Amino acid sequence: MTTGVALFDDMRTNREVAESPQNEDMVEINENVIPLQCLKPNVVVTSSVRELLECPVCLNAMYPPIHQCSNGHTLCSGCKPRVHNRCPTCRHELGNIRCLALEKVAASLDLPCKYQNFGCLGIYPYYSKLKHELQCAYRPYNCPYAGSECTVMGSIPFLVTHLKDDHKVDMHNGSTFNHRYVKSNPHEVENATWMLTVFSCFGEYFCLHFEAFQLGMAPVYVAFLRFMGDEHEAKNYTYSLEVGANGRKMVWQGVPRSIRDSHRKVRDSFDGLIIQRNMALFFSGGDRKELKLRVTGRIWKEQ
Repeated sequence: MTTGVALFDDMRTNREVAESPQNEDMVEINENVIPLQCLKPNVVVTSSVRELLECPVCLNAMYPPIHQCSNGHTLCSGCKPRVHNRCPTCRHELGNIRCLALEKVAASLDLPCKYQNFGCLGIYPYYSKLKHELQCAYRPYNCPYAGSECTVMGSIPFLVTHLKDDHKVDMHNGSTFNHRYVKSNPHEVENATWMLTVFSCFGEYFCLHFEAFQLGMAPVYVAFLRFMGDEHEAKNYTYSLEVGANGRKMVWQGVPRSIRDSHRKVRDSFDGLIIQRNMALFFSGGDRKELKLRVTGRIWKEQ
């Protein structure tokens, strides 16, 4: 009974929050948002409520349908098939019983975004919180380094330091570049990422990728630029890439992709300068036994 009282107290408290004055600055998002400054110091979702809404198998928050066994132990719908219809707590058969009471309790709750420590001040209804977090502007970025499966996440300043200190990435200031890529045996492609260079200009950071990979049966080289920020900011910039020799050249112009898009997604969409190996060797000159490509380019901000 004590738990029940705590739950209904929590529900009453959150209704007070929902009825707070609406003339405060609000986060612009489709869901109902309660500004953090409207919260009273004692408005807290207790740990006991959080635990009730936590799936005992995956430890994630549960969303309808929430299942329960005949003894009242709960489980999320995603984990029910994984436990072969047996309650993970008491091993009784689960059946098809829904915990409607807990679903209604969840619907009454307002919770802070899990990216609160990154600067998000919004408070969201329980069932809208997950959708918001998938597109929260404050959610951390994945490390853009493509040479290994790096799992580090963080803010842009944190990732810039991480790339420099941990991946030993070359860092350059300025909006123009002139790089020479050399490989002694260009016939060994093996989907190898060759280089990542970070440029700082216009108060932002950009990642220049250059690598070899197999396009079907044909080995090719690709160069493209990614913006260290969100897509709507990336659209403010344009870049060009140029490679050539012997009186010939290839030019690419495009908009940098946000690092929200993975390196593989950008590469596999061919959104960059694509050079077939025979053409790359022609640009390299000599006996064509060594790849020597010079890629130049620049970044500019659209007015």
